[in-house]
Amino acid sequence: MDGHTHRRREPLTGRVETVILANMSKQDNASVSAEIAAGNTCLGIELGSTRIKAALIDRAHRPIASGSFDWENRLEDGVWTYRLEDVETGLRACFCALTADVEARYGVPFTTTGAIGISGMMHGYLVFDKTGRQLAPFRTWRNNTTEAAAQRLTALFQFNIPLRWSIAHLYQAMLNGEAHVKDIDFMTTLAGYVHWKLTGERALGIGDASGMFPIDSRANDYHAGMLTQFDELAAGTAFEREVFERPVLSILPRVLTAGEAAGTLTAEGARFLDPAGRLKAGIPLCPPEGDAGTGMVATNSVAARTGNVSAGTSIFAMVVLEKELSANYPEIDMVTTPAGRPAAMAHCNNCTSDIDAWVRLFRETAELFGAQVDKSRLYDALYQKALEGEPDCGGLLSYNYVSSEPVTGAAEGRPLLTRLPDGRFTLANLMRALLFSSMASLKIGMDTLTVKERVSIDRLTGHGGLFKTKGVGQRLMAAALNIPVAVLDSAAEGGAWGIALLAAYLIWKKDGEAAADTALEGYLDRYVFTGAIGGGGGGAVAAPDHGDTAGFAR
Repeated sequence: MDGHTHRRREPLTGRVETVILANMSKQDNASVSAEIAAGNTCLGIELGSTRIKAALIDRAHRPIASGSFDWENRLEDGVWTYRLEDVETGLRACFCALTADVEARYGVPFTTTGAIGISGMMHGYLVFDKTGRQLAPFRTWRNNTTEAAAQRLTALFQFNIPLRWSIAHLYQAMLNGEAHVKDIDFMTTLAGYVHWKLTGERALGIGDASGMFPIDSRANDYHAGMLTQFDELAAGTAFEREVFERPVLSILPRVLTAGEAAGTLTAEGARFLDPAGRLKAGIPLCPPEGDAGTGMVATNSVAARTGNVSAGTSIFAMVVLEKELSANYPEIDMVTTPAGRPAAMAHCNNCTSDIDAWVRLFRETAELFGAQVDKSRLYDALYQKALEGEPDCGGLLSYNYVSSEPVTGAAEGRPLLTRLPDGRFTLANLMRALLFSSMASLKIGMDTLTVKERVSIDRLTGHGGLFKTKGVGQRLMAAALNIPVAVLDSAAEGGAWGIALLAAYLIWKKDGEAAADTALEGYLDRYVFTGAIGGGGGGAVAAPDHGDTAGFAR
């Protein structure tokens, strides 16, 4: 947001990081203190792939306090997972960091708020029995062991079912004959799980639900015909009589759209989040959403012909459609905005992880000579160096696959750097090759939309770690996709801010003048993103540079 400054502290895995988001006068602080004490704020918490972050916003939708907790996924028995005890520990540490920030800056305890929203990584497999006991390790979006199930479901539905979708994991577990299937009573996502713990409600925002099972956008619910088809298919498995005598719908969370009530914080939920016991029960929660949906909201990309690119550990582009696609494509997921509009997602498992590994290597080299280099400064310097590289990277080519990549059919991760014998192996060319590599698989998916389907995109808005260094990721992404890319001044706030905005929409959309336009896109345009690019909250647009685009193509 305009006028916000950021104090960066290098995060360590398992450590809490408190981020000061705004400089305010003493008078402003006194006003904010009163609003916090009165609960005239909204809280968003997002469980991302590398960090759990909380953002508290005021009535003007400005971030006023923040807390975070860094964590990592584990590769256990061949499964990429997060343990649920780590979810609980991380949430509590993140919330504790937020309350400490509030008390340090405004001198008041944080005991209540107007509304809460929970967001998390989409997709994956979390299943529980009737007692709430977890039946199998959480299988995240990174696991692509469901090829047989995804192919069968795609053929049956005539609708692309990606390997990471929850229904693919469920059917694969059935095909594998996994013993836990017979005991499943509830299947949900990470955001849905946390929301369940806080409210007791088995509910999910429509955007997150669209990564579990196909959505009928006309009904704003799971596709009824495909639910019937799945039940009939399940009858051919050994588990049919034990678990699917009832419809698969009975184990899915109910679907809600943005602005619908999704329950209130229970006393048990308050203790789950705040064992200190200061947080009051009874706070309303908005529908829990996936990181794709919160990315749309945080970049004001919920209207047709708009889109966003989220670039961090994984990378995906979301484009809100004017009409349905004419065909099904394995590289394109059909999902929805938090309001239920159809959106096409090009999702790739790999983005910055390989870059991060190289940066760690460069830092280790510097430390060998006694140099202590700030992590943020190192990233900025290396990213800026990429702009000095040759447009085609001077004969260097990088494959950034730390994990599998369904878009290109790579079953396992094998990061690779290759170069021609006469290539110019310079730091600038290396950094440009690494950055272009992080965008290459996404380009394949986006070409399906822009070339095959002729989808019109006015602009894409970038957010995530790739765009933190001003002008670099934005310029190269515009060149790679050959689409103008905007980066908003608020981009660094990310999904925690996005889900906080959805919490605000729940309770403030009909308050005062907001009653004149309660559609999500209208609310965002009028009350959050005012006077900016396309109603976008500040920032600038980078048009594709023809030389960079030609170099990327080569």
